[in-house]
Amino acid sequence: MGHGQAAAQLRGGVSVPGAGLPGWLALHCAVGLIGTWLARGYALQHALIDQPGARRSHAVPTPRGGGIAIVAALLLALAWLALADPQHAPLHAAIGAGLSLVAGIGWLDDHRPLSPWLRLAMHAMAAALLAGAIFAAGGGALVAAGAFMLALVLVNVWNFMDGIDGLAASQAALAAVAYALLAGNGPVFWLGLALAAACAGFLPYNLPRARIFLGDVGSGAIGFALAALVSMLLLGVEGRRAPLLLLPLCAFAVDAALTLGARMLRGERWWLPHTQHAYQRWARSRGGHAGVTAGYAGWTFAAGAIMLAASSQPTVVIMASVGGVYLAACVAWWRLQGMAGRTMEDKG
Repeated sequence: MGHGQAAAQLRGGVSVPGAGLPGWLALHCAVGLIGTWLARGYALQHALIDQPGARRSHAVPTPRGGGIAIVAALLLALAWLALADPQHAPLHAAIGAGLSLVAGIGWLDDHRPLSPWLRLAMHAMAAALLAGAIFAAGGGALVAAGAFMLALVLVNVWNFMDGIDGLAASQAALAAVAYALLAGNGPVFWLGLALAAACAGFLPYNLPRARIFLGDVGSGAIGFALAALVSMLLLGVEGRRAPLLLLPLCAFAVDAALTLGARMLRGERWWLPHTQHAYQRWARSRGGHAGVTAGYAGWTFAAGAIMLAASSQPTVVIMASVGGVYLAACVAWWRLQGMAGRTMEDKG
């Protein structure tokens, strides 16, 4: 199947049973909400508790693993899409299998810390599943390679950036809605809205003060789901428009990449947990999480709006939009890092 044919078919309509869009949103929000409540009870019963510490941004012991509810909602959405869109059932199945690998190793790690190399190996296997499915769907070697790298990077970026109340889930929800609106129809539309709705169901337990964290099961799975959405969009987007897909990921991508680079340049043990991301320093300087989460949300909302507005513009406007947003994000990172300065908590 050619790239254009695959793209056209993925943009085709997918009907969902029940009450249509409102029912779809309500269903996955309910799964996220009820599932998080159940996960919290399980975490308390099995002592899955994150303790405060010098390399953490929370002050009270908090259960972890609530992200398994989001995983359940995504697997439900993928199963439904496979039934509603049999032609692309192998793609949906591969995404579900990769998601299960990432979530499964994260769930085990939430119970007992595992070797980072074992986790990375599972992440690579999941990324390979996604890449293979994208290639089989007509994406070509370059798109498949991009899918592999996106999955490997975003799984770990969302894990690194899941450090204050509401941040990781709200960023994922906003990015997912932006991608759904860009798609307008088809699997990306429905899967993106399922992710956003599930995150909305989780967030009441994570804001304004977290009663449960996503855990590795949730943060990694969210990163993989976003990589799958972008990869499916790459099947249909013109090459000149592809850079726009990076805009909803801008806040996390810049903070994670520049912080990692700075730690490496300082000769620090960059692979260890720390509190040196811009969002963590901003939260310390403000004395709270909600304002920082809202600030990042405002940035990602604006970046998503720019992506949608620029998608029909000439190439020069597209490149200027992407370059301008990322340059502004780099400047914002530098300003935020200087806001609080280096503190005694910055170890690693």
